[in-house]
Amino acid sequence: MEKQNGSYATEDYRDRHDDVIWRVRWGEDWLYVYLLLEFQSGIDRFMAVRMMTYVGLLYQDLITQGKLTVERRLPPVLPVVLYNGERRWSAAADIEELIQYVPGGLEAYRPQMRYLVLDEKALLEQEDSLELRNLVHALFRLEHSRDPQEMLAIIGTLGEWLHQPEQRRLRREFALWVQRVLLRRKPFAEQPPPQGQEIQDLEEVQEMLAERMNQWEKEWEQKGHQKGRQEGRQEGRLEGEAGLLLWLLEQKFGEGTVEPYRQRIEQADEETIKRWSTNILTAERIEGVFQES
Repeated sequence: MEKQNGSYATEDYRDRHDDVIWRVRWGEDWLYVYLLLEFQSGIDRFMAVRMMTYVGLLYQDLITQGKLTVERRLPPVLPVVLYNGERRWSAAADIEELIQYVPGGLEAYRPQMRYLVLDEKALLEQEDSLELRNLVHALFRLEHSRDPQEMLAIIGTLGEWLHQPEQRRLRREFALWVQRVLLRRKPFAEQPPPQGQEIQDLEEVQEMLAERMNQWEKEWEQKGHQKGRQEGRQEGRLEGEAGLLLWLLEQKFGEGTVEPYRQRIEQADEETIKRWSTNILTAERIEGVFQES
């Protein structure tokens, strides 16, 4: 694949920038297929208009440079929208769908041009998406995964796939993407890599993730113990307050009066127990303690 120029200027000199444009080698010959990758995180209803404009500007540039086929024709163009948003892509995939229908033979002059949508989440929701099929699928899985264990497994598979010496650059590109994009998200961003330290290979990514996962497990375990101690202290405090309320009720209204309310008091929260304890000061009968104000 050869990366091509992705910037063109319209007649009034306003720059238009496409994301990436490539021409692809097919067997022994070059197949002049240009991929226009328009990365989107939101849905643009008129994406078809934008893509038609991009293709037109690309063709103008190819004509100027004389990059035509042997038959002096324009090469085919494959416009691709790579979409990574949460909602499914719903915009028209052909510009013809955006143009009002006109009867009487004029409909034949409506422009037609489709673009290809790669909807990442829609692809991942397919039944066979759990089994990694190729590098692109692995990239999509990594981008949408929030499970560190799953990420570690995917990166391990990538390391096995890209083990050949000639794939070293691709391994490094994946490693850099993980460091510059993936590790900036939570919970990874809570422990960023040291400044100036750049990951060079997927093996380093695996080691870093494994180390961080061990650290997270220790922190979660410590937080669990702390939460347990806090809950234990809170539970003990509630039991003490409920017991005090029962004792006060017995002192004011007599021992035989509290039994019908014991279970209700023992199951009440802290705020409710405080309100009932305050009501004791003014209630003339035990029923008045539990009345809602």
